[in-house]
Amino acid sequence: MASETPSAKDRILDAANRLFYSEGIRAVSVDAIAARAGITKKTLYYHFKSKDDLIAAYLASRDQPNLALFRKWFDEAEGELADKVEAIFLNLAQSAHHPKWKGCGFLRTAAELANMPGHPAMKVGAAHKKNFEAWLYEEFRARNSDDPHELSRHVVLLMDGAFSTVLVHHDPDYIVSAGRAARTMVANAS
Repeated sequence: MASETPSAKDRILDAANRLFYSEGIRAVSVDAIAARAGITKKTLYYHFKSKDDLIAAYLASRDQPNLALFRKWFDEAEGELADKVEAIFLNLAQSAHHPKWKGCGFLRTAAELANMPGHPAMKVGAAHKKNFEAWLYEEFRARNSDDPHELSRHVVLLMDGAFSTVLVHHDPDYIVSAGRAARTMVANAS
């Protein structure tokens, strides 16, 4: 059975994902993405009216897969709610050991676009962070945690702080430490 050839749009998004994540959005040209996708720049602009739209689509394409991975790590973890939350951090720390790991693409993009708060990618990134927080909130609420809103926000802050600190120090143990802190907070709120 022959596999389907990805559409031009899918190839463009795949190339954007690989290049933007590994090199940053400002460092990567539209020409480089078109070349990596094996298409012309005209074809790229047929599917995405601007580089800004492509950057937003790149982040949007990462939203659900990233959230699904966090849910998987949470669901597969044994133990109490606090253990499940810590498992997200422990799995993330394991991922951070991979040589191609560059941290959170949403935070890295936000840092590159910090002077452009109205950029469409900033909205996509903010929505992703809110989606993660909302999912945590629902998990905490369903298990009758004390103040699930504040608890989910604290875990998000620990997660994003861990992402940022690992980028500075290149040491995934910071993610493990943040996971221990999250575990303690969640255990105390249960």
